[in-house]
Amino acid sequence: MFRDEMKKAAEDFGLTLSENQLAQFTRYYELLVEWNEKMNLTAITEEHEVAVKHMVDSLSAYDPALFDGEISIIDVGTGAGFPGLPLKIFCPQVHLTLMDSLNKRVNFLQTVVDELGLEDVDCVHARAEEGARMKKYREQYDLAVSRAVARLPILCEYCLPFVKRGGHFLALKGRAFAEEVEEAAKAIKVMGGSQTDVREVHLPGLDDKRAIITVTKTMPTPKAYPRKAGTPAKNPL
Repeated sequence: MFRDEMKKAAEDFGLTLSENQLAQFTRYYELLVEWNEKMNLTAITEEHEVAVKHMVDSLSAYDPALFDGEISIIDVGTGAGFPGLPLKIFCPQVHLTLMDSLNKRVNFLQTVVDELGLEDVDCVHARAEEGARMKKYREQYDLAVSRAVARLPILCEYCLPFVKRGGHFLALKGRAFAEEVEEAAKAIKVMGGSQTDVREVHLPGLDDKRAIITVTKTMPTPKAYPRKAGTPAKNPL
């Protein structure tokens, strides 16, 4: 049963979930598998793997010092909702925006939000480069989060424009995280970021290396950024 896999995976990672949260994670899993049959959301569908590699991996971004109170979070290039939706289930008080470039995925996300009864969640159809130029979203968020979207120099141009001064960008990264932090030094500075912290995480039963990269934003992002759609990926800073 997915509920049991999720409960154990969370406990093994050091997190305790309520009965309501376990029910929400379980329904999320059911919808993920159901929708995955008609559109490509994930290559991982087995219960234990989804619990560890999607749900708990997303929750690894949780930092009690940053997720305090009714903060605003944007998940850029959220895909099937990771890490934003697991973080919202775990921290129901946050205000969450899920942004993705594919409308079919946004429809899936809205269905999950409705079925789980989640409040203060906006599902937005937009490319990061376009969304970050809209006044409604630009420099409006306490936190931006992103997982498995692009290498860090590109990701900083996608995400830091959404973050207000004094806020943070959290990037969930795999084994090449140290190399990516070095690569991203220029992009972080240009986008208004300063301090970069690296927190290694270990998922239950896995021996691969992962880390949460936290970039603190101290200056506004220059108006020229992000560059037009496609440019950051073709020509990283």
